Amino acid sequence: MSGTLRIGVAGAGLIGRKHIELVATSSDCVLTGIADPSSEAKAFAESQGIAWHADHRALLERETPDGMIVASPNALHLPMALDCVARGVPALVEKPVTDTVASARRLCEAVRRSGVPVLVGHHRRHNPRIKAIRDKVAGGGIGQLTAVVGLWLLKKPDDYFDVAWRREAGGGPLLINLVHDIDNLRFICGEISEVQAITSNKARGFAVEDTAALLLKFAGGAIGTITLSDATPAPWSWELSSGENAAYPKQDQPCYLFAGTKGSLSVPTMELWSYPGQGAWYAPLSRSLVDVPLADPLVEQLRHFRAVIARSEEPLISVEDAMGTLAVVEAVREAAFTGARVFPGRIMEQAA
Repeated sequence: MSGTLRIGVAGAGLIGRKHIELVATSSDCVLTGIADPSSEAKAFAESQGIAWHADHRALLERETPDGMIVASPNALHLPMALDCVARGVPALVEKPVTDTVASARRLCEAVRRSGVPVLVGHHRRHNPRIKAIRDKVAGGGIGQLTAVVGLWLLKKPDDYFDVAWRREAGGGPLLINLVHDIDNLRFICGEISEVQAITSNKARGFAVEDTAALLLKFAGGAIGTITLSDATPAPWSWELSSGENAAYPKQDQPCYLFAGTKGSLSVPTMELWSYPGQGAWYAPLSRSLVDVPLADPLVEQLRHFRAVIARSEEPLISVEDAMGTLAVVEAVREAAFTGARVFPGRIMEQAA
């Protein structure tokens, strides 16, 4: 693949500005403009000498980008992505792919009809550590997977919620943050077949959850739990544990535990625990470290997006694949509301 690709970015919030930075500093891309109606985005664009548009359609029409990164609020993902597909412009759509499984199905059908590729921004799948964990777990390195523990506990600053949509339904940690961890677990452990959940908004009192507890069953038979809250000082989250993003102070603590019949793995500390030979609970445990190179997954995601635009690689995370992750998050919300066991597969079928 040769030549410089023209990339537009729709949405100049937290993740949008990270995409803008990566594109602007890439030797293989040129930032053709940003689309965001806010006065803050306009001022930012002017300060950086970047073409600014209030509407993504204006960017598509006037700048004719080779690809578009959609980093807008969740409810805008579908219309923006559909407009990209209609104009033949490949898109990288931030997670969640859309705000509902039904709307994701619409996008999936548009991609299928048009042949225009859409990559979904579950960027952690581009992390070599996540790939190595999947190889170890799915490849039988810890035997048959029996149990999974996930933790996502940290404290968001008060001014994070100055943005109104983050205080409303769909703007909480389930759809913004947990969706990453659900995607990680689907990628590593296989499909999630059943969900039970409890949520609470007691810490902040907003119209959206700040804390949740989940019980998961995987199609392969393993059982999992996830506890999350964005209202507590704690070191147990991918953001703080992985060192993936230098903006977060790295903590030497795990956020996932994978237990199997032959061993267990703490992640991302990458400690592998097992018994030598046929040992059991009275025997001393053996501890080793799984060596994995570090890399910035957002940089690799941008490289992959360039290849998707050039049609030399298929999207690592397709709309249909990302729809499976979104179905689990919808199942969590339904389970928390009804108190019942909910099946993500049924949600996918109902959206068909």
